[in-house]
Amino acid sequence: MFKILYLLIFSFVAFGCAKENADRIFVNTSIYTLNPANETANSVAVKNGRILFVGDEERSYEYSDENTQLLDLKGMTLIPGLTDAHAHIGGTGKFLQTLNFHGTTSASEIVSRVKSAANRTPPGEWIEGRGWDQNDWKVKKFPTSALLDKVTPNNPVAFRRVDGHAYWVNQKVLDLAGITSETPDPDGGRIIRLPNSNTPSGILIDNAMLLISDIIPTPSLELKKRRIVQALSYSLKLGLTTIHDAGTDSDEVAIYTALASEGRLNPRVYVMLDDDEELKEKQFKIGPQIGLFDDHLTIRAIKLYADGALGSRGALLLEPYSDDPDNSGLAVTPESELRASFAEGIKHGFQIVTHAIGDSGNRLVLDIVEDNLDLDLQKNHRSRIEHAQILSLDDILRFNLLGVIPSMQPTHCTSDMPWAEDRIGSERIKGAYAWRKLLDTGVLIPGGSDSPVESLNPLWGIYSAVTRQDHEGYPEGGWQPEERMTMEEAVKMFSAWAAYASFEEDLKGTIEVGKLADFTILSKDIFKEDPRVLLETKVLMTVIGGEIMYDILLKPDDLLLAEE
Repeated sequence: MFKILYLLIFSFVAFGCAKENADRIFVNTSIYTLNPANETANSVAVKNGRILFVGDEERSYEYSDENTQLLDLKGMTLIPGLTDAHAHIGGTGKFLQTLNFHGTTSASEIVSRVKSAANRTPPGEWIEGRGWDQNDWKVKKFPTSALLDKVTPNNPVAFRRVDGHAYWVNQKVLDLAGITSETPDPDGGRIIRLPNSNTPSGILIDNAMLLISDIIPTPSLELKKRRIVQALSYSLKLGLTTIHDAGTDSDEVAIYTALASEGRLNPRVYVMLDDDEELKEKQFKIGPQIGLFDDHLTIRAIKLYADGALGSRGALLLEPYSDDPDNSGLAVTPESELRASFAEGIKHGFQIVTHAIGDSGNRLVLDIVEDNLDLDLQKNHRSRIEHAQILSLDDILRFNLLGVIPSMQPTHCTSDMPWAEDRIGSERIKGAYAWRKLLDTGVLIPGGSDSPVESLNPLWGIYSAVTRQDHEGYPEGGWQPEERMTMEEAVKMFSAWAAYASFEEDLKGTIEVGKLADFTILSKDIFKEDPRVLLETKVLMTVIGGEIMYDILLKPDDLLLAEE
C-alpha cells in the first residue's frame, strides 16, 4: 500500500528565521482539522507529542532536518484522533473472551451454542456470555431458565442482556443464590416470574442482578488486566485515541495507573469512577487527577445511575410503557442517594455523569442539577447525562440552560428503532434520540458506543448519526430523518465534542498547533463520499502523541520517506 522510499531532506527555513525541527511529518494526506480557522490541509508536523505545524506540504518541509521522519500517506484521509465518550473497557475485554450472542435471532440458537460450550466446560465451572436481545427474535419475549437447564445440568450459567441491565440464568444459579418464589423484588430491580405464578423465570433485571453478584466468580487482577489490554489493543485497530471509561472500579484504576506508568496505556483513558463509597472516599482525599503520565490518564468524573434500560423496560418513564401498562420502569438509585452523591461529588471538584435513559430519569437528573446551582455550581460544571435517550420535549431546552451535556450513543438509535415506538408510543417517540432538537438549542453531543452493548467501532457510530439507518440501508431515508446529523457534526461527536465533555478541548479534538498529535488515518474520504462508505472504510493508522500505535499493514519505518 505504502511504497517504501528513502529520502533525506535538508531544507533551509523560510524567511531566514530558524524554525523548530519536527520529529515526524505526515505529508501527501487529505487533512480535515475540524478547526474553523483552518479547515483543511495536506501536511502536519509533530514534535514531542504535540502538533508543531499544520498546513501546506511545501511549508512543512521548513520544519525538517536530517533527523525528521517524513511519512507519505499517499493521499489518504487524516482526521483528529477519534474518542469514544462512553465505553466499558473491562466489559469489552470480557466480551471478547466469553460467549458473544450479538446478532442471534432466537433463544434456541443461543441454546444450541451453549450446548457446545457446556460439552467442553468442566462440571461446576461457570459459563458466561453477553449480547442476547429478545427484541431481535421472532418471539419477542424474555427466555426462561428451563431452556438453559436442558443443556447445562452441571454448570451455573449467567448471560447478560445486550444492554447489561438484565441476566438470563439457569436454575442452578437461582438455587445457588437462594432465589425462590418467596424472594421479593429488590428496590430498583425486578425478578421476572413465570406466568400466573411467583416462580422466578430466570430473568433478573437491574438491581435484581445484584442477587447473584456475590456468587459469580470474581476475576483475578491479572485476568482483569489481560481483558483491559486486549480491549485497548482492539480499540487501536478501530482508530480510537481516547476512551471515556464509563464506570471504573478500584482494580481497573490500579491497572490503568500501572499501564500508564509503563507507557502502555494507549488509547488515553478518561475515568468515570463507579459510585462506590470506599472508592469515592479514597479518591476524594486525592482529588481530581488530570493529565497523568503525559496526558494518558485522567481521573475526574463519578458515574451515577438514575434508571435502567429501555430494552428491558427498566428505563424510568413519566407514564407507563405503551406495551406494558403496569410498568413505568425502575429508579435504580433512590432519589435521596442520587442527590447526596451529586452534591458530594461536585463539592470535591469532580464531574458528575449520570446514566439516565427514560424521560422521568432524565428529568430527575436535570432537576438535581438545577437544585444544586446554589452550591456555587456554574455552567462550566459540565455535568453529563449518559444516554439521554427518551426526553420530554419540555426538557430539551433545559440541557443548554443548565449546562448539562447529553452524552449519546448513535448506534443505540439504530439498534432500538425497530421496537422503540412500541415501547413508548407515537407521541413520546418525538423526544427519542433527538439529536437535532438538542443541537438546535446550542448544546454539544459527545458520541460513544457503550461497548460492549454496541460495537466499539466509531465509524459505525458516525454512520448511524448521519443516516439513522441500519447497515442494510433500512429504513429508506432514515428513521426520524429530521434528527440526523451532518458528517462534520457526527465526526465532531467522536472528537471535538467528546474532548469538550472531558474538559480537554484545549488538548485534543481538532488538529491545531500546540494540541496533542492524536490522529486517525482512514482509507476513504468520508467527507466527500456517500455516508455508506463509512461501512467499508478501514483505519489505516492510529497515531497517539505523534507515535504510530497501529498500522494496518506495515511497521512505522516502512512509511519513511527518503530520496530516490
